[in-house]
Amino acid sequence: MSVHPMRCLTLLSFLLLIPPPAWGQDQAGQPPVTDSETVADAETAETATQQPAALAPELSAVQAQSQAFVAAFNQHDAEAVAALWTENAEYISHLGTAVQGREAIEQAYAQFFADHPETKIQVVIDSLRQVGEGLVIEDGRALVSPPPGGAAGISKYTAVHTQDDGQWRMASVRDVWVDAAATRESTDDLEFLIGDWVAEEHGIQLHSVCRWVAGGHFVARTYTTTQVDGSQSSGLQLIGWNPVDNRIQSWMFSPDGGHAMGVWSITATGWIAETRGATGDGTPTTSLNRLSRLDENAYVWQSIQRTVGGVAVPDTDEVVIKRKPTEK
Repeated sequence: MSVHPMRCLTLLSFLLLIPPPAWGQDQAGQPPVTDSETVADAETAETATQQPAALAPELSAVQAQSQAFVAAFNQHDAEAVAALWTENAEYISHLGTAVQGREAIEQAYAQFFADHPETKIQVVIDSLRQVGEGLVIEDGRALVSPPPGGAAGISKYTAVHTQDDGQWRMASVRDVWVDAAATRESTDDLEFLIGDWVAEEHGIQLHSVCRWVAGGHFVARTYTTTQVDGSQSSGLQLIGWNPVDNRIQSWMFSPDGGHAMGVWSITATGWIAETRGATGDGTPTTSLNRLSRLDENAYVWQSIQRTVGGVAVPDTDEVVIKRKPTEK
């Protein structure tokens, strides 16, 4: 998986959700870890206890290669990035500019890393499909933060992977840039969140309330999770416009004393948010959280690519959050 080395994206959405801590036990019978900006609607589902279906060996190998790309990119190791491409690989940017060959690709990444020493990347793989022996096509989206400059947006890519000397490598990658520039008016879309929301899973209930605060510039989201035994925990999230970085952000404060910040961007179906934070004991956490509106009274939420202390934890399943009916 790849992404334009000079243009990459800021694929975060502007909405509310957070990656949840799980509700029950994980499959090993241990208490699940929680992600700070995950605690809100997060705590709505035991979903983190379920592992994704196993991929075919070929697709699993390509997925691992994509993860290796992310690791090499985040270490700013241009040589390691280039090693994941075939000798005669081709990269075509959203502008139609082509970079030919592994050596040129390495030089392009080396220059990008020199110009943007603080950037990190996260990738969402939308599909992996084998179209022939030794040939796999990957479609996905990439996010670089902080953004390297220019308008925010989503870098959608298609990567062709082939087997090369017994290794899976990228032979061809094409990017399409989708602008998602946020403006102050984008906060108007947060109106959808205003109101009471509920969800229930395995007897565990979540109740959250969203309201405008600070003169209508921010949404305050308070939430309470009620366990099966009746015990409760609560937390707070603020969502609004960051005038310094010109984008929608969220700030999460969880009941364990943890905190997290999310950066938001609009997608075709809703929003996706990148969150970074720490649990109450200081363990770092990251996640990508996707929210898709079903209608004015419901949305689907999922947290993916989650890590706690640098260790990957399972994606959650999709959870439906519903607006609480108005009492008559």
